[in-house]
Parts: sequence; structure tokens; C-alpha cells
Amino acid sequence: MILQPVLNVFLLLLLFAPVAAIGVLALVKAPGRDRGLWVMRLVMLVALFTILLRPGIPGGATQTLATDTDIVLVVDTTASIVAEDWGDGQPRLDGVRADVQSIVDEYPGARFALITFDASADLRLPLTTDTTALISSLDVLRPEVTSQSRGSSIGIANQLLADTLANAAESQPDRSRMVFYFGDGEQTASSTPEPFDGSERYTDAGAVLGYGTTEGGPMRLTTGGVDGASGEYIQYEGADALSTIDERNLETIAGQLGVDYQHRTADAEIALPEAPSTTRNYAESGQVGNVIELYWIAALVIAALLAVELARAGMLVARLRHLRAPRPGSSSKRSDLGSLSERSETTRADGGDA
Repeated sequence: MILQPVLNVFLLLLLFAPVAAIGVLALVKAPGRDRGLWVMRLVMLVALFTILLRPGIPGGATQTLATDTDIVLVVDTTASIVAEDWGDGQPRLDGVRADVQSIVDEYPGARFALITFDASADLRLPLTTDTTALISSLDVLRPEVTSQSRGSSIGIANQLLADTLANAAESQPDRSRMVFYFGDGEQTASSTPEPFDGSERYTDAGAVLGYGTTEGGPMRLTTGGVDGASGEYIQYEGADALSTIDERNLETIAGQLGVDYQHRTADAEIALPEAPSTTRNYAESGQVGNVIELYWIAALVIAALLAVELARAGMLVARLRHLRAPRPGSSSKRSDLGSLSERSETTRADGGDA
């Protein structure tokens, strides 16, 4: 038997001891017919105390799946990432967020790093197993401010990615490394995109994921505000500027990294590669011992005793209503008695006059 109290045991005793003392005192002073009720109430108090102690017994063992790999996510945050051609007119960034969540679910136990790029590349989140921090970072992610945009290169993150992978390989060479690149491949800088071939030797698996359509989607002006976007669209020659996907550039990046390219759409499930077999297993992750909880037994006891209390209260209410309800014929009897009394008084008065 083991205990997993929700609060410190001494604090629980401090809270329950006065109530228990009052209950015992009431039991001692109660008349014989009421002592059973106070015994029942003390049993409920003990059962509640037991629930808060969370008793259990060791038992059952479940295997946990560990993915001993480092995953680096490279996300495009240029103005084009909010082009509204994902699904039914949603920004492409919504698709990126949904796919990152799928990746997190697919590789439990992995470490994740987040790199974003627009005019420059930034390491937003170093390698960590805290997937909550990763998802939160993506939720608050905003594209570059439109007024500050001067064109960007789809390969500007190449050196930062290579450095991140190299550091991971040096610190833990036994772990595999995966890279996922998210973007539309649109090169707005006048220079040639920087190659990612320096990262290939550190990359065991991954994918380049492309977002957007050949028809293109309009882009809202992005600001530095909380919402990140205004209601107006970027204009070009008197019309809404459109951002289109460049799959040739994305396929080039995939070839440089040694991974597959995949065009993403809202109506298609993402196809994710398996983590390297040497780093995804059950045996090395071990077994986590479970605790068979027993607090539910005390909860059943409380439920049964409460049912008794409710039944007793219902019977008392019904009895009170029965006592207060007038009996049939009682009103007519009272009126008959009243008339009889009046006749007696009349007879006495007549006799006196005679």
C-alpha cells in the first residue's frame, strides 16, 4: 500500500481533526436513536480523508515509447506565410501550426528546436523536450512587419541550422537528428538562395513541407501589434498582391538536405517519415510502474452514505407535509360544532327569558 496525498498529511490532519472532534462530541451527546446517524457521518468524514490520501497499490506496468532524436523545425516567417490560400482562405501559418502539432504527436520523447527566418534567421527555441513551450511559441508567432520588409532569402537559415545540428551531434552523438523545413519557396531577395548542403551530413531524416498554391493568395499587412495583422491587404499596382508557391526551390532545398519534399494542403494528411529505428523503441525507454488507485472505494462508500442521508431527508420532508395538510372533513366538523354551539346559546337565552 502506498499513499499519494493531495496535500501534506499533517495539513490534512490539521483540517480534519477539529471536524472529527465535533462529530465525536455530537455522537456522545446524541440520544440513542440519533447515534447511528452520527456514526454514519463520521464514516463519511473518514472516507473523505482517505480519498485525499490517495491510497494505492503498486501494480501494472506500461511501456513508454521513446524517440531518442533531435528535431529541428525551420519555419518561414516572411509576409508570404500569412497568404490566405490554406484551406478555405486561412493563412498558410495555420497549416504550419497544424503540421507541427502532428509532428509533436508522431515523435513522443523527442527534443525540438525552432528556427524562424525572414530578413534574418533566429533560434526561437533551443532543443528541449518541452513541447508545450514549442506549441506556445508557434501560437504567438507573427510574421515580419510589412513596412520593414526588404526582401528575404529562403536559404538564410542555412548556417544557423548547420550550427544547431552540429552542436546537437557533438553533445549527444548517439541521438539521431531530423529536419523539417516549412515554407513556400518564394525568393524575394535578389541574391541566389544559400544552400543547405552543410546540414546534410547531420540529418538522418525529415521533410521539406511546401505551403501555398500556384494561383496565389493575398496577404494582409502585418504590424507589430498584438493581433499581428491589420484588415488591409498588401497592394501591388492597384490590386491585392499575391504570393505563389515555388515548388522548384523547395525541391532543391529537399535535395540539399537529403530529405523528401511534400506539398501540403488542408484536405490531405501529412506523411511523416519514421524516426530512425535505432532511436525509436520500447525496450530502452523502460517501464514506468503504475499505481492502482484505491480511492474510488472510499468514494463509493461516501456515495452510499449520502444516498441514505438523502432518503432520510426525503422521508422527513414528506412527513412534515403530511402533518401540515388538513384532514378530509375537518372543516365541516368545525362548522357543525360552531352551529351547535350557537344553538345552545340561543336555547339558554330563551330559557332565561321564560
